[in-house]
Amino acid sequence: MSEHVLLIVGVLLAAIAAGVLLVWFFWLRPAKEEAVRLEPVGFADIEGWRDDDQAAALQALLRSCRRTKASREASPCADALALDASGEVGRDQARNFFETHYTPYRVLNTIMPGRVTGYYEPEVEGSRRKSDKYPVPVYARPDDLEQRAPDELRAQNNDKVTATRKTADGEVPYYTRQEIEQGALKGRGLEILYLADPVELFFMQVQGSGRVRLPDGSKVRLGYAGKNGHPYTSIGKALVARGEGSPKSMSMQGIKEWLRADKERGKRLMWENHSYVFFTELTADAGADGPIGAQGVALTPGRSLAVDPVYNALELPIFVEAEELTHPDGAPFRRLMIAQDVGSAIKGPERGDIFWGSGDEAGAIAGTTLAPAKFIVLKPNQSPGT
Repeated sequence: MSEHVLLIVGVLLAAIAAGVLLVWFFWLRPAKEEAVRLEPVGFADIEGWRDDDQAAALQALLRSCRRTKASREASPCADALALDASGEVGRDQARNFFETHYTPYRVLNTIMPGRVTGYYEPEVEGSRRKSDKYPVPVYARPDDLEQRAPDELRAQNNDKVTATRKTADGEVPYYTRQEIEQGALKGRGLEILYLADPVELFFMQVQGSGRVRLPDGSKVRLGYAGKNGHPYTSIGKALVARGEGSPKSMSMQGIKEWLRADKERGKRLMWENHSYVFFTELTADAGADGPIGAQGVALTPGRSLAVDPVYNALELPIFVEAEELTHPDGAPFRRLMIAQDVGSAIKGPERGDIFWGSGDEAGAIAGTTLAPAKFIVLKPNQSPGT
């Protein structure tokens, strides 16, 4: 009798398991897949489309199209390069190009609300020699850093350690910010330059690039060369969690002032962000047009966008609608941008980081850029024969 009961119970459990599997397959799984959908729209239905300067967006796209042989041969890049070679391209021509070669799709996203922030290229003081005035080293990427995940997907992996180093006891996580600043890389010849202020180094690492003014008046452009693989932690969010202010009040300048008001306190807070970025000195030619983004092209102020490449491929034109973000004339931000960069904190189908340019003025704009946003992505039309 007990065996018979066990058999019945087993059958019932199997049926329940099968039912759960069917529920997942026919209900939960499609729901997850449909968390992000693309709804086709007409260009005429995009508010602000005709008021935008698509010629500026086209110039940013051209930098992407020139990047690789494959993209030069692909449509619509081939036609974009041909159009550019034909002479100066005005707004009407550029608008017609995008309307001819792309179809717009509104992103319908239930994963997380859309949001844009801003970033920029800092300009700071530094020297090639260490001194009392310039004690803070800027490090090149160490040769013992073993990266375990694609750098372009660092936002997707920001909850885990993605870089290691070999020791006698096996592989271990790479040094943290605190360990590096306490001398873990000292004496290895990795110093590129020296800065005057550790806070400026910290923010240059957050931005991913920088220009350094040397004592002789010359400038050196530094580009992103990798990170130590530890998760990025926003110290602004950490301050908000401590009751030091609201998200809106946590401007970049305000955070800098907080860090400098008590250097030891500021150092300990910066150490909470275990992530540490390494740099490379760009040649005059490589850095002539601006800082280099993840796609390997110079970024265009106001037109280059850092995105999550899991959802939006680099080189993709994206029309960004951010009603609460305004231009100097007070008009809402509605602008065609080109996906050309990524970032550790840029995660989600409608998450973007707007590149505003170089220097303090761009930094002031970037430091206050925080607004809800909606994306309309422009998908290339299929070329004949594809």
